Amino acid sequence: MSDPGAELADVCEAAARLILPLWRSGLEVTTKKDESPVTEADQRGEALILAELEKRWPGVPVISEEDASESGTPDQIGATFFLVDPLDGTKAFVRGDVHFTVNIGLVQDGRPVAGAVCAPPTMETWFTQGGRAMKRIEGGAARPVHVRPWPAEPLGLISHTMKPETADALAEKYGFTRREAMDSSIKFCRIAEGAADIYPRHGPTMEWDIAAGQAVLEAAGGRVLTPEGEPFAYGKAQDGFKNGWFVARS
Repeated sequence: MSDPGAELADVCEAAARLILPLWRSGLEVTTKKDESPVTEADQRGEALILAELEKRWPGVPVISEEDASESGTPDQIGATFFLVDPLDGTKAFVRGDVHFTVNIGLVQDGRPVAGAVCAPPTMETWFTQGGRAMKRIEGGAARPVHVRPWPAEPLGLISHTMKPETADALAEKYGFTRREAMDSSIKFCRIAEGAADIYPRHGPTMEWDIAAGQAVLEAAGGRVLTPEGEPFAYGKAQDGFKNGWFVARS
């Protein structure tokens, strides 16, 4: 399969347009088995994405967050599959914050090779295309984006829920002097476009949370590794597609 990033961007944007009217609308929030929140926006976005992926790439397996929550994940997966998070940052969405995204990543042989991420509030979309990372806004013309060199005062991106003492420890360990808290995979994209420098994650995530963001960041010249500097693997069916710690950086 050639790089489907531009088509994945179209699908992400279609889901974003479906989700956006539900933002700040007071919609009902229910709790999944893992105690995380889910809304109609998550469910409607996922239904659209799954239908589009099956229509465009019939037969390619898809691991998606809401389906996995309801039905579980498969015990094994082939070399090629999609990872979908129809609304990454549901807690931010529920709070009315702007940092939530729609993510679709393509994994081949254990690594994300293509992907797209859309931020519905701004309709910014980042995607892979021909070995580069691209960005477009409101479906306009796409332009290449690239990570920036490590600056004198690096900006680290952290999660909203991170305790101050934990953030202090990460800043010392990884050498960033400034920090900004935000939710969702948009952190990968801000690094990819040269607006930030590092995102250390010493905590749990799922493969569908980060595959698209990693694909975009690596296409922009960045990298995602374990804290020990090893490649970050995908297709961890034996672990329920759960991730260990990682560091995303320019």
